Amino acid sequence: MDLQELLGEELYNQVVEKAGENKLAVISDGNWIPKDKFNDKLEDIKNLKEQITSRDNQLEDLKKVDAEALQQRIQDLQEENSNTKTEYEDKLQKQSFDYALKDALTGAKVRNPKAAKALLDLESIKLDGDKLLGLDAQLNTIKESDPYLFEEEKPSDPTPQIVAGGNPQGGSAGGNDDPFAAKLAKYN
Repeated sequence: MDLQELLGEELYNQVVEKAGENKLAVISDGNWIPKDKFNDKLEDIKNLKEQITSRDNQLEDLKKVDAEALQQRIQDLQEENSNTKTEYEDKLQKQSFDYALKDALTGAKVRNPKAAKALLDLESIKLDGDKLLGLDAQLNTIKESDPYLFEEEKPSDPTPQIVAGGNPQGGSAGGNDDPFAAKLAKYN
């Protein structure tokens, strides 16, 4: 038995009219709930329906995606990254080789490093750590064939010894040689 049957039609309409905006009758079990609670539940239901619709659309979009195309794209990107890494490592190795070669040519006292580098067989020179393998033999060959490319090694002249005259011990040799001291002695 619900609330309408208990109260009768006329009394039930009066109660509903008096309750107005404040309350809403739930007819299935005869209970009354506040209207704001009812509206909150309706809003929750509406939001949940929107979420279900959104998820359904996302699932449909995922069904349309070609998995093979994605796998191919991933493979292409991995290959591109690998190539970029290899190019970068090659560039770094070439740069290290060039710096080591420049330092070695400077150490060998080459007057014109560009000209000497042009005469070298760079393919047979290998960089091993900080050393260039095969460079010394080629530099010796170039020194014999084109000695003008290298600075001549001159034996260093011995540094002359400059000795000041006078008494190296700093003592006087029997006389007063300091003219300032002699004049100062006159005034004392």
